[in-house]
Parts: sequence; structure tokens; C-alpha cells
Amino acid sequence: MDGSDGNERSGADADRPRLLLDSMLGKLATYLRMCGYDAAYVLDDGPDPGDDAILGRVRCEERTLLTRDESLAARARRSVLLTRRDVTGQLREFEAAGYPVGLAETPARCGSCNGPVERVAGTDAVPAYAPDPGDEALWRCRDCGQVFWKGSHWDDVATRLEDV
Repeated sequence: MDGSDGNERSGADADRPRLLLDSMLGKLATYLRMCGYDAAYVLDDGPDPGDDAILGRVRCEERTLLTRDESLAARARRSVLLTRRDVTGQLREFEAAGYPVGLAETPARCGSCNGPVERVAGTDAVPAYAPDPGDEALWRCRDCGQVFWKGSHWDDVATRLEDV
């Protein structure tokens, strides 16, 4: 599931295009979600649905396709063709295509499933793996329930984005 019904856009992703990343760009999807993009990934819903289904979804959901497949990019109304295999190179190409790349100040999307996230109240129960919400800002995905915070992974992504 891409975590969006097409009508729910707020925060950092409200001003950005909705994206659909093909099966070759799973790691990039996570980074773009952390940057505030509504970045659906074709394998989030199961096996690769094939080019025609991907193009239908791009059209139906009014998304921009990100792909490394030249022929697929040529068939899409809106697409960004990426040539690099490494995520830093892909981020550079994405930014060079006119899309800003930088961590969102306030998370808007789940890095795992692309669902919208909401701030966890200081009194809410959280899983044992999470810090105390009274001590640290936490967010919960409204679709998958995952809880996350700006920890070492956030810092690692910030460092990588500085290289872009």
C-alpha cells in the first residue's frame, strides 16, 4: 500500500509531486520519504506488477515515475530517468532534474510503507524499542503503526544528503 488515498496531502509533501519508484529504486524510495516526498514504491504492494500496470498507476494516481528503465520512462507522461545504481548518485540525478533533496524538518511519511505519520503524544504507549515519548519527539505511521524518531539513522541520512 502506498499510504495515500490521493486526497491526504499535508506538511512537506503537500507542495511536492507525488512519485512512483520502480522496482530498481527501493532504497531511494526510503530516502525520498525522509525528504518529505509521497514516494510510493511498486514492490510495497507485492511482486513487480509489470510496465503497463506501473504506467496505469502513474496515470491514475497522478504521480511522476522514477525509473532506471529508459523505455519505461519514455512511455510515461511524467518521468525522471535515473542512470546511477548508487543511492547518492540517484539523489544527485533527482536533484539535477529540478527536485529539492533535503531532510524534512518534520517527518511526513513513513520510511517503510510511505504512510502519513503523526506525532506521538508524550503520554502515548510506544513499543519497547522506542525511546520515551516524553524525552524524545516520536512519530507513528498511521498505516503500519511503526514508531520512529530522529536518531542515528536520521543523522546518517543527513550526512549522505550533504554529499549530494
